[in-house]
Amino acid sequence: MNHSPLRILFISHAYVVGVNQGKLNAIAQTGKAEVGLLAPSNWKALEWNRLLPLETPYPNIKTYSAPVLFPGRGGAHVYAPWKIWHFLNDFQPDVVQVEEEVFSLSTFELAIWSRITGKPLVVFGWENMERRLPLPRHWIRQFVMSTAKLIIAGNRDGANLLRQWGYTGLVEIMPQIGVDTQLFAASMRSPKGRNEQFQIGFLGRFVPEKGVDVIFAAVRQLQQQGLNCRIILCGSGSGEEALRQEAQKQQVADLVTWQGAVRHEQAPEQLGKFDVLVLPSRTAATWKEQFGHVLIEAMAMGVPVIGSSSGEIPNVIGRPDLVFSEGDAQGLAVILERMIRDPGWRKEAGRYGMTRVYQHYTHERIAERLISLWQKLLKPNGVYNETEKAQMGVPE
Repeated sequence: MNHSPLRILFISHAYVVGVNQGKLNAIAQTGKAEVGLLAPSNWKALEWNRLLPLETPYPNIKTYSAPVLFPGRGGAHVYAPWKIWHFLNDFQPDVVQVEEEVFSLSTFELAIWSRITGKPLVVFGWENMERRLPLPRHWIRQFVMSTAKLIIAGNRDGANLLRQWGYTGLVEIMPQIGVDTQLFAASMRSPKGRNEQFQIGFLGRFVPEKGVDVIFAAVRQLQQQGLNCRIILCGSGSGEEALRQEAQKQQVADLVTWQGAVRHEQAPEQLGKFDVLVLPSRTAATWKEQFGHVLIEAMAMGVPVIGSSSGEIPNVIGRPDLVFSEGDAQGLAVILERMIRDPGWRKEAGRYGMTRVYQHYTHERIAERLISLWQKLLKPNGVYNETEKAQMGVPE
């Protein structure tokens, strides 16, 4: 029986940033798969108008790069077709995994290649809201869905959407990347003095849909109950000035520490100062929380987390007593009050989060799941037993 490693080529703009490649490295380290990566050589962060060169921190990932048209636009960027064919011929993948949405032009390019060669295409996407697509994009989505052998949705809403759109193939739910437990480790937590203020932390963008104002309103209630706490805000964004005004209005401005933007490698140090991380996202007309990656980073360190009911947050946390209805400051205040008054429960919530991350969300756990899925995909004639069908979401 042939046990040579699978050859898996990933294609995604997300991996131009080296820290995002931890999952790919974890897959390569198993020895069960050889990993290639194709990413743009000219990707732009449009928010900051900054060019992001492809980083290559892991020598066991074979990287390819080429310029794309429309760099910075997730759904619209495309590679020159002859470049794609050249890289595919060089790497000779068993499976191509495109981590762009099903209506993206770059996914469409690889779907054409998959149709011509018969090699299996796997697609990953985060999309969790129905939106009106131009007719060509609608057609592309149908073409990609009828080509893909497996689609991985980053959240449950995304998996449900795929079924609504008529996809009848295999669906799996998991995030695009896991968490690096070497970096986000419990040892990074700051020791706490007995009478120190309770530190309520947020790390993310300062935009209305992230709901930071809900923390202010909740802390005002805690203050009125005589509870001693502070808010630490790590991040930046267009809504910062409005938030500063809101903190004044809620009469909590003197309880807020503004840490500014935090680089990814500094995140463990900042998270380690929090007694609890709060992610109070609220659904907007064109957005709801697709995952909330900061949740699993905090959970990996044993920092207890509280989240709103927006999008995937309740599924990531997996515990109703740590979730409040989005926009409900009173609901958040009730959970925070319990966190402050009951240190035993707070510690238990932290241990729970760490266990959950190690069960589901480490790079290594996601690598194992992906390898298992690819092995099933490559079975002769797609023969699955009933257990495998149930695990992989195959419709009856």
